[in-house]
Amino acid sequence: MNADELKRQAAEAAIEYLPDGGIVGVGTGSTVNFFIDAFAKIKGRFEGAVSSSESSTDRMKKHGIPVLDLNAAGQLDVYVDGADESNRHLHLIKGGGGALTREKIVAAASKTFVCIADESKLVDILGKFPLPVEVIPMARSYVARELVKLGGNPVWRENFVTDNGNLILDVHDLEIMEPAKLETQINQLAGVVTVGIFAHRPADVLILGSREGPKTIKP
Repeated sequence: MNADELKRQAAEAAIEYLPDGGIVGVGTGSTVNFFIDAFAKIKGRFEGAVSSSESSTDRMKKHGIPVLDLNAAGQLDVYVDGADESNRHLHLIKGGGGALTREKIVAAASKTFVCIADESKLVDILGKFPLPVEVIPMARSYVARELVKLGGNPVWRENFVTDNGNLILDVHDLEIMEPAKLETQINQLAGVVTVGIFAHRPADVLILGSREGPKTIKP
């Protein structure tokens, strides 16, 4: 099985976690694209979806899925999104696609967060994947210096602007032993919009595509 087949397997398994109707939160990324394609087949059951990125919005609109504003939708029953890394507590690193802020908002507004990924994303310690931090443009250098003090090696993701008009620093060389603590520390830096650690609001369910079939992990 190649990586795409494992991603598709996890994405299709997430359909079982959807409610009978209402509005579904939809994340961003290559695994989520497979979920959107599967969701399109049952879109008639739902009022529509709330999207965490312009790219997911475009893909859903091509499938004829109504995309709704979160402010109008209110609390969501389920949010389905991918991850760049997850530990067994379902603390995540997200933001490889740059949509971490909107993803964090939709996750916070949802009762259940279903994370879908291939089995390679499960790790013992977070941090091998560079940690994305969204920053206000004028704060880029200041925040980078502060991230160095925290033991990281921040690299500006050049020629990339988030859907919110901000920049991304990808922080290399971290071993994230206390994800919730580091999430708080980085979020408190002036100029940080948000950090791609999802520990204060982790996933509730992790579905991993594997060669033996989809595996479900709960904390």
